[in-house]
Amino acid sequence: MIKGLGTALITPFQADGSVDYEALARLLDTQLTGVVDYIVVLGTTGEAATMTDKERAEVRSFVRSYVNGRLPLVLGLGGNCTAAVCEALRNTDLSGFCAVLSVCPYYNKPNQEGLYQHFCAVAEASPIPVILYNVPGRTGVNLLPETVMRIYNARPDKIIGIKEASGNVEQIKRLISLSTLSDSGLSTLSPKDGLLVLSGDDGIACELMEAGAAGLISVASNAFPEDFWHIVHDKDADLQARYAEMIRLLFAEGNPVGIKAVLAQKGLISNHLRLPLVPASSDLQEKIRMCTAALS
Repeated sequence: MIKGLGTALITPFQADGSVDYEALARLLDTQLTGVVDYIVVLGTTGEAATMTDKERAEVRSFVRSYVNGRLPLVLGLGGNCTAAVCEALRNTDLSGFCAVLSVCPYYNKPNQEGLYQHFCAVAEASPIPVILYNVPGRTGVNLLPETVMRIYNARPDKIIGIKEASGNVEQIKRLISLSTLSDSGLSTLSPKDGLLVLSGDDGIACELMEAGAAGLISVASNAFPEDFWHIVHDKDADLQARYAEMIRLLFAEGNPVGIKAVLAQKGLISNHLRLPLVPASSDLQEKIRMCTAALS
């Protein structure tokens, strides 16, 4: 189920900082068009780190109820305290979600053995499948391909894939290779048939799909789901090239700053973020406006 195009959903806010559920419903409607394969809720793009436990529970419940089984749902649930993550996995109502996306522990900077033990504990605690999330630019640690396969081999019943957002194309290609080898002579790296490698970067999705990745968890598909379906499913490198400047702009002042500017310009949401994030600068908003017009 977790293949193809997944949208890393934003969380719209009102001017007073509260969650804008009317805007969230509008946004979900754009995703429930038949082109998005699944939705990731309360991840980095959803600003989950700045939300309270109560707010996260309410958003989780709203999305689950609104989608009502029309698309698979993945829930972002991770942290830098292993015990707290495991407790949350045991106590959170995960009904309606087919997997959790769990980020590498941030700030603590564990070594590869620490990452291995963390994710083994997460797999043990989670009642549903787990997708690892490697994003060194945010966490300060890099989950290496050999460690990914070690985690997968330890718990193939729970670990189903990884969102790879290191931006290191050669590293990701090596992981794809390790995850598909049938007889490499490296007995500790098999079996591998069930591991899904998912691109966490819009800008390199085609290259990774050609190398054997199973799909893309996308920020841009919040605003451009149809085009990114073609980029992923048709491996349309020319279409991805057309979006190169837009992708650059989306991340120029951090995520989800750029994508919220696009969605606000489309009239889907109000352009509000939670501190420490602030809306895109007027200069960036104008560049995004011009780029969107050129793409239409």
